[in-house]
Amino acid sequence: MLQDIGGPVPPHTDHAVSVSLPTWKVNVAYEEGESWVMDRMKCGYPRFFIHPIIQELAREVVRRYGNSESETAMLFPSPKTAGGCCSFLLSKIPAEDSCKVRVIDFGPSRQIDAVISTTEFLLSCVIYPIQYAPIAKQVWQHTGNGISSRRAEFCLSALESGFLTDKKAGIFDTTSPRFCKGPRRYQGRDLISGKPQGCGAQAHEFIPGTNSCIPDGREHDQFIEERFGRNLSISLAGQAKLAVRRRIAGVLTADVELSEALEEESGEGRVAGLIESDVYLFPTGMSSIFSAHQLLMSARGEMRSICFGFPYTDTLKILQKWGPGCLFYGNGSSEDLDDLETRLLKGERFLGLFTEFPGNPLLKAPDLKRIRSLADIYDFAVIVDETVGNFLNINVLPYADVVVSSLTKVFSGDSNVMGGSAVLNPHGHYYRSLKDTCAREYEENLWAEDAVFLERNSRDFVSRIDKINNTTEEITAMLKSSPLVKNVYYPKYNPSRPIYESFRTQNGGYGGLFSVTFHSTAEAVAFFDHLEVHKGPSLGTNFTLSCPYTLLAHYSELKWASSFGVDFDLVRVSVGLEDVPDLRHRVQQALNAVAQVNK
Repeated sequence: MLQDIGGPVPPHTDHAVSVSLPTWKVNVAYEEGESWVMDRMKCGYPRFFIHPIIQELAREVVRRYGNSESETAMLFPSPKTAGGCCSFLLSKIPAEDSCKVRVIDFGPSRQIDAVISTTEFLLSCVIYPIQYAPIAKQVWQHTGNGISSRRAEFCLSALESGFLTDKKAGIFDTTSPRFCKGPRRYQGRDLISGKPQGCGAQAHEFIPGTNSCIPDGREHDQFIEERFGRNLSISLAGQAKLAVRRRIAGVLTADVELSEALEEESGEGRVAGLIESDVYLFPTGMSSIFSAHQLLMSARGEMRSICFGFPYTDTLKILQKWGPGCLFYGNGSSEDLDDLETRLLKGERFLGLFTEFPGNPLLKAPDLKRIRSLADIYDFAVIVDETVGNFLNINVLPYADVVVSSLTKVFSGDSNVMGGSAVLNPHGHYYRSLKDTCAREYEENLWAEDAVFLERNSRDFVSRIDKINNTTEEITAMLKSSPLVKNVYYPKYNPSRPIYESFRTQNGGYGGLFSVTFHSTAEAVAFFDHLEVHKGPSLGTNFTLSCPYTLLAHYSELKWASSFGVDFDLVRVSVGLEDVPDLRHRVQQALNAVAQVNK
């Protein structure tokens, strides 16, 4: 499977969330910034590589409102998220340059009285001297609060067409009868079927990217189909978000169309009393983690956090760079919990403990029951990232105050949209204070079109996860039995399996992610290079995806990662929907290449 360097994964996907880095050598060159790779990058993982459409929109904003030679811009979905970037920048740059950092907020001009609601049309741009781009990029990467490529695509068209303008133009009159009441096509219509509620005159609406309008009817349908592809009309974003929240709450799992889905409920959810209003949506998984940390600090005051277990890199960075810092236990062991308990007994206080279940990339399960017990005694919150395990396989919510997840991964599966969620435990100690804080401070910045993609993609997630679980068990058993393999990291084979089992759901499995190491780096390289699957960052895709994880996530800190048992030549594999015989054949070919290394 020969893949183009720097091309989207999956191929021919405009908003892909992975990028092809097909060999070990290419991955190293990417981390080193070598031109023969960087010049071919058409896309990348969105928090690490800013999508070309977003770059184009940023250039257009700077061309109009800044100095294209000396300034650049970082784009956000709201004044609040842009303000966070601005504050971070001002805390890091010389005082004499602070006046050069500014925010420009955009919204719909009076002409645009269609397409989407006002709150979802906002665009906030932080303009700053170009030499501080690496600082602003930290905000983009760690917080996950930047705009999505679909929002950028829409806003660029609207800006060029005069439908989007800066607030200082003074035309944000929310009392105007023409001001963004939602799509005219759906005013006075049923929002599920789109059928008229009674008769009336035909509506008209402006087409983004043009200076013309179109009548209600077939032309509009054709436009929507061309604009948004196979998905539902953008006007149904509210219903799509509701369906997504219900699926995450565990009360909606039917593989049905949206109009049917909202009428389908099963069971009481993941815990008794959990409802969709306890589920909060975010533009990325990291945004859900960043926001959970911010909301906790707002609710409880600023205190140090605990990062327990070897984490996804940006989780630790968030806890270190925002707020008073954190206590890091990279091994996530019982000895670490002993040390924590000693500190707590001596009077140390903490905001919350952040952990993953299971961890990435070693798939270790933390002792969540003991953690919960300590939290109840010593008054700190427990925040669990369930992305790798996913809530169909495990149920950690009863032992957490907040459960966060990246919807970008297996919930979506199609590798073409970003999203995140945070679920509040209705029985948690901090539930009331967090609900009150969310009522004041939560922003739903998930772009409408991205929500439609998430809803559509996730309709069959139950059947997908079941197949992925079964296939991964087959493949890991195959690798585990091979003398060529040094270690297979997977919940089923991990020493922490008893802990995992205590949280496994009745029909749950061990997930689709595993890591593998070999007896030499040369063997790891041979396996990776000859494994004929897609190669690139991310996980949970509907196709098998592999990467040299430690190289990509920790290239500048390989020795540090190794100190926690994460080998620099570890290969991570996320299993997809391929048939077992097909995938076994590909893995065997890679093992055959390993066998040839020392001959």
